[in-house]
Amino acid sequence: MTLLVLGILAFAGLHLVKSLAPSLRTGLQRRLGENAYKGIFSLLVLASFAMIIFGWRSATPQFVYQPSPALHIPALVLIMLAFFLLAISSRPSRLRRLVRHPQLSGVALWGIAHLLLNGDSRALVLFGGMATWAVVEILAINRRDGAWQKMQAPSLGTDLVNVVITVVVVALFVFLHPWLAGVPVAGAR
Repeated sequence: MTLLVLGILAFAGLHLVKSLAPSLRTGLQRRLGENAYKGIFSLLVLASFAMIIFGWRSATPQFVYQPSPALHIPALVLIMLAFFLLAISSRPSRLRRLVRHPQLSGVALWGIAHLLLNGDSRALVLFGGMATWAVVEILAINRRDGAWQKMQAPSLGTDLVNVVITVVVVALFVFLHPWLAGVPVAGAR
């Protein structure tokens, strides 16, 4: 479990530098150069992912609470919404006029939904940790950036394309979930 916790802390810490310690980031970019900084940052993020994956796989889950079967469908709907938010994070969408940070909001919803589906210790660490990081990051970015400048609403066709992208990505994750997480989506409770 220690490796999992360290991986999540490393991932969160690396990402929080830009919003909580911008002068540290700027200093490192000046000292190392933009490309070297990006390369080192990327390698460290990949290392944190490896720690999370190996930490998850090596941790022995301990029962903490029994998820309610009644929350299974609502949790799956939250996951679909999370994937839609992730899809629109780099694309125009009408929803981006309502959600300032779609990618981070998607991660938070993904984490919350998985907490509704899983009641073991490693799920609490992974999904609770990622959801907490996303919320802290949203608050830090809002504090750093100030007032929100909303984008113009795109055409309805753009949002239909976003829905198609989301459906394809969700289908891919449903297919890969047994390999990625060791449990099929239908059996995730």
